[in-house]
Amino acid sequence: MVQLTRIYTKSGDKGKTSLGNGKRVAKSDIRVAAYGTVDETNAVIGVARLHSADTPDIDAMLARIQNDLFDLGADLCTPGDGTNDEGEYPALRIAESQVTRLEHEIDAINANLNPLKSFILPGGTALAAQLHMARTVSRRAERLMVELAAQENINPQAIRYINRLSDHMFVLSRQANNGGKDDILWQPGLTRDATDVQKT
Repeated sequence: MVQLTRIYTKSGDKGKTSLGNGKRVAKSDIRVAAYGTVDETNAVIGVARLHSADTPDIDAMLARIQNDLFDLGADLCTPGDGTNDEGEYPALRIAESQVTRLEHEIDAINANLNPLKSFILPGGTALAAQLHMARTVSRRAERLMVELAAQENINPQAIRYINRLSDHMFVLSRQANNGGKDDILWQPGLTRDATDVQKT
């Protein structure tokens, strides 16, 4: 377990931070940006959970995902792809079982949703809106992780997990909108020819 005895260390005052293997890098490093955005995703999900008390199944899924995201942050914080992790305390890596669990949950949720006939505008219930926010932030984390993977070897399960997560947030947001019945659908070109738009 991690034991935090001091909240500030002053070690980052010059713009550098330590990775899981002790290496010091700039706080603007792509790896730091990747796991920082994973942390941001986790925080958005935490806000979403303020609205999930009445849906215990959704709340339980979100709680598991929040824990996974700390695993993912730890994975990204330590360079390597998991193939050469050795020693008494090997690096924590996202496992295939965590990806598979997301896939099973996505399939189960999606089976009960109204079929989609258009793209969805983010919104609806407070929970759905926050889950859409989590979806978009997780997509940004994925883009950063893919950029990192183009420069260094990283755990392929980490990429799979973050890719599934955005899909999970999408179907979960639809579930939070009355099983998709209250989704707000995009109407292409709706306002292009509107004559009653007030001019400013």
